[in-house]
Amino acid sequence: MDFELNEDQSAFADTAAQFARERLAPNAEEWDQKQIFPTDVLKEAGELGFLSLYTPEEEGGLGLSRLDASIIFEQLAMGCTSTTAFMTIHNMVTWMVASFGSDSAKQTYLDKLMTGAWLGSYCLTEPNAGSDAASLTTSAKRVEDGYLLNGAKVFISGAGETQVLVVMARTGDKGPKGISAFVVPADVKGIEYGRKEPKMGWNSQPTRSISFDNVLIPKESLLGEEGQGFIFAMKGLDGGRINIATCSVGTAQQALNHATEYLKERKQFGQPIAQFQALQFKLADMATELVAARQMVRLAASKLDNGSPDASTYCAMAKRFATDVGFKVCDQALQLYGGYGYIKEYPMERYFRDVRVHQILEGTNEIMRVIIARRLLAEGIDIL
Repeated sequence: MDFELNEDQSAFADTAAQFARERLAPNAEEWDQKQIFPTDVLKEAGELGFLSLYTPEEEGGLGLSRLDASIIFEQLAMGCTSTTAFMTIHNMVTWMVASFGSDSAKQTYLDKLMTGAWLGSYCLTEPNAGSDAASLTTSAKRVEDGYLLNGAKVFISGAGETQVLVVMARTGDKGPKGISAFVVPADVKGIEYGRKEPKMGWNSQPTRSISFDNVLIPKESLLGEEGQGFIFAMKGLDGGRINIATCSVGTAQQALNHATEYLKERKQFGQPIAQFQALQFKLADMATELVAARQMVRLAASKLDNGSPDASTYCAMAKRFATDVGFKVCDQALQLYGGYGYIKEYPMERYFRDVRVHQILEGTNEIMRVIIARRLLAEGIDIL
């Protein structure tokens, strides 16, 4: 088992790190405080391939593995957590259209999604269907001209400022087998957007609710076949859990980097506070747990790439562990800054705010524990 990055992975990581340093990090504070959705920078990311990382090569994407994508997202997250998290969502939208869309849908949407000319939102969560996504009630009724969409979605990243929606809606009976997936223009008649939610973090991307009132979409909008939507959603969630875990690792690494430098510079009692053993021990624990989280994320990504039967369980483990560790490291890094960590002049409080939601989205960490425990009790987990 080789834990070292290969030549291509190192090159991808270097390119992502440069983009993070030059285009994300210098602007992250302003985007956060002024709640700016950086569409121009996202388009630049698209030109570098960062918006179609695992879109198949035959459809024009980079065709990278989930492990490769994880390595890239970690570097990007070191520049701006919130913007990188949106890139991961957009990548899922692009991948779904490329993998399951009709020829007509691919021709309409794919090129513009991959380049960032159009941005995408993923619409699964509903007011009464969060962790229990299979209970969603947004409906897509077949009519002569296609489908009529009715219902509502909540907590949709990018909503109101993106051009493309991937929507999960019920075409059949109750339960997961009655759910289908559709790609929908964001400005079609009958779609309305709620207010821009005032959030604790993730302020460089808007979050809104969406309502669908007799929205007519053509039959070519269907992704795959009727009843396959929940399968697509679960495939997307496995990758999404890897992605958001990666964003936690990247942000926490940057927080640790800053805290380490701060301890060398800050002096108390006549010496740099880095000389105090209590703080050295804290740094050591932060670094150790962060390395463990990174390796767990990469193991889960490898499982997903190889189609392992327990991949979903490992994705849940990685998401639970890495997002908890990421938040803990950011919290401790803020503590090391003392009072300065609490003010907006320094990035610590933004890191803290931005990673907090990672323990909630893509399935709460409580749900991750349910997934892991069910696998253990039913089949066990192969550790070889």
